[in-house]
Amino acid sequence: MKAIGFNRPLPISDPESLVDLDLPEPAFGDQDLLVEVQAIAVNPVDTKVRKSAQPDAGTWRVLGWDAVGRVRAVGSRVTGFKTGDRVFYAGAIDRPGANAQLQAVDARIVAHAPVNLSDEDAVALPLTSLTAWETLFDRLRVDLPVAGAANAIVIIGGAGGVGSIAIQLARALTDLTVIATASRPETVAWVKQLGAHHVIDHRQPLAPQVAALGQGQPAFVFSTTHTDSYLNDIVELTAPQGRIAFIDDPKSLDIMPLKRKSLSAHWELMFTRSLYGTADIARQQEILRTVAELASQGKISTTRTQSLGAINAANLRKAHALLESGQAIGKLTLAGFAT
Repeated sequence: MKAIGFNRPLPISDPESLVDLDLPEPAFGDQDLLVEVQAIAVNPVDTKVRKSAQPDAGTWRVLGWDAVGRVRAVGSRVTGFKTGDRVFYAGAIDRPGANAQLQAVDARIVAHAPVNLSDEDAVALPLTSLTAWETLFDRLRVDLPVAGAANAIVIIGGAGGVGSIAIQLARALTDLTVIATASRPETVAWVKQLGAHHVIDHRQPLAPQVAALGQGQPAFVFSTTHTDSYLNDIVELTAPQGRIAFIDDPKSLDIMPLKRKSLSAHWELMFTRSLYGTADIARQQEILRTVAELASQGKISTTRTQSLGAINAANLRKAHALLESGQAIGKLTLAGFAT
């Protein structure tokens, strides 16, 4: 089968950083689906793994954690799916990824794709929706008010892939006031379009801008990027006993300032459930089902902003380079393998 992978970490400017391959078809287990991949999306995790992981000698690492495809085969213990079903999922970080014509994936983290969205529109949703949903409802518990706090959430990095869907989920499923950060005219317009009530500039101190809104101190903060740079501002702007969540990877993070306000900190990794086979692993299927329903009802929209063409090494290198530039808005997608 055709696939794209790497065998050593290299800068994306190097043509060998991602290469076209011909690999054996994957084996699949009794809890798996074997999926013919039709579209993929690219996420920051792809670039992080490509730059840091060293595959075993003589092997190739295949990335990709967003896919839409058709079920080719169904494991003996799988229920709810049949050959030919159109599905979407984010997959697991410890298994071969979606940058291949065929992928084996645990059926418990797969759902039927939104019927009203094209492959590329649908594939923009799984990883970021799971991350945003788990952060909002499993980590921050935004359904539980913070006494005395404004019923509001600050989303740092509102124009990124996760921020873009977090804004929509917060608007569709809660009565929170959504305060998103953006700094360029095009990103400000994007987060407003997605439903943010207020937009503040993350290139300026955040706490004074939040205070100037006259809302009071928000109960929740969701930081998607550069958390170490914003932490002092986050502590200042958050209400006492508030809850804050992070998804990025700062080299270090001093959380001692959180103590005075009894702030709780939550780190979200969408891959935790699949990595550890947690007892509630099937919650990811439930979340994706709800996301598909919300999309079908028009309550959320795709966050795809750019299609980069067919699934091949050259186009994936372009996608990685764009993500590493820090200028991407929403999600980047690719579709189809050239024959």
